This record gives sequence, C-alpha cells and structure tokens, in this order.
Amino acid sequence: MDMKFAICNETYKDWKLDDIMAHVSQCGYDAIEIAPFTLAERVTDISADERKEIREAAARHQLEISAIHWVFISPPGLYLNHTDESIRRMTADYLVDLVDFGADIGAKFMIVGSPKARNVLEGVSYEQAWAWAQESFRLGVERAAERDFTICFEPLAPSETNFINTAEEGIRFIKEFDHPNFKIMLDVKAMCSMPKSIPEIIVESAGEFRYFHANDANLKGPGFGEVDFLPIAKALKETGYDGYISVEVFDYSEGPETIATQSLAYLKKTFEV
Repeated sequence: MDMKFAICNETYKDWKLDDIMAHVSQCGYDAIEIAPFTLAERVTDISADERKEIREAAARHQLEISAIHWVFISPPGLYLNHTDESIRRMTADYLVDLVDFGADIGAKFMIVGSPKARNVLEGVSYEQAWAWAQESFRLGVERAAERDFTICFEPLAPSETNFINTAEEGIRFIKEFDHPNFKIMLDVKAMCSMPKSIPEIIVESAGEFRYFHANDANLKGPGFGEVDFLPIAKALKETGYDGYISVEVFDYSEGPETIATQSLAYLKKTFEV
C-alpha cells in the first residue's frame, strides 16, 4: 500500500515557504501541509498570482500540497457556533474563502480543528451549538463539492475543547450532511484522549476519515514519544487507507530539521515503505 507522507509548514516557524518546500522535498516527503495564517491574516489577501506561485513552487520541488489546516487562527473573531448570528455568518463565509484558497493552491483537503472557535459557550445547550455548527459548515461543504475538495472535521481532546471529542461523535456530525466532501480526520494525539484504543478507532472509522495526523501525546513528532505506531500502521492498512500521513507537532524544541528527518525515518520504518 502506497502511503503518502507530509509535514506541516509551521514546523519551520519563520522559514520562507520556498525554503521549507526545498527541505521537505530533500527529506523525502511526498507533500506539504500549509497553515494559511503563516502566509497572511486572511486568505482573501493572497492574490491569484500568489496562489499560482505557491502551486508552482510545490511542483518545482516535486511536492504535493496535501491540505490546509489551522484555518481559524486568523482573522480574529471566527467562531462556528457562537451565539451571535453575524459571527456565525462571517465564519461560514470565510469557510468558502478557505475552500477556494485550498483548491487554488492545489490542495485536496482542509482540516478544521480550531478548538477555541467551537467551544460550547456558557448558557448554550449542546444541541443548539451542534445545530449552529452544522449551519456554519453548509456553504463551505457546498463549495467543496464544486471545487473537488474535501473538508475534514477533527475530533479533539476534552482538554482542548468541549465540542466533539471522539471519532464516533465526529462521524455522527458529518453523517448528518451525508456528503462525500465532508468527512472527519484522525489525529494520534487527539485519539490518545479517547476511551478506545487508537487501532480500534481507526478500524471503526473506516470510510469516514480522509486524512491522518501523525504525532505523539507528548506533542512531539511520531517516534519522539511512547506511542507505538506499529499497531497504528497495521490498522490503517487493514482499513485500506492510502491517503496522507502528515506530521503535525506542537513542541518544536528539537528544531525543524531534526523533527522532519527523524519523524519521516520513523514513519517509513514503521510502514516499511
């Protein structure tokens, strides 16, 4: 099975995007995942020519752009299930802008985690927050279908958000849309907080997840902590998953070069690529 390995660009902090792509390619990755906030406050500030340049730079370095993520870091004020209708409307409209940006630079997926932009606010019922969040996604999902693009909602740990903390709940959320362009993604760090084992979650989520983040409960890269990826690799192969395995870390203390090279070496050894 031919897995594709990617890494997130914010791992490299203040590096220029072209330099990041050069190093990612040199390491042997297949793709790069891009956080829009590292490029501009709003994706609408990134011109058509600049989007073309990003796409061409990736091709020049023989990389795919796997996805965009960390999509609600900026601009300020975005919130999926806020009590203020105008804020929800702004968020829904920006999701459409994000889909267009992602498709324009050649990505196929958008990861929506954004824990602080989806917390159930005080005085709001869970059911109401659920309904508002669903409405916020509707226009973006419609645009995703038009652009041959997939939005992937990310279940996250209770320590990060109080809204959608398990894969089962995430699947129930996207299934109410019953739309091929709206799925979930799975993240190892987040799955460490879930009641079931990671391999069990992967197998039970087969067909409903379209993207996979590789990291450790300690916030570092795969192989930098105690999470054993051999059962994870086995479960992914069992489900027939042949998409991206993308390195996303939150502790950058080892530095981008070490994180990138050692994470990929561990993943390739684990998956026997």
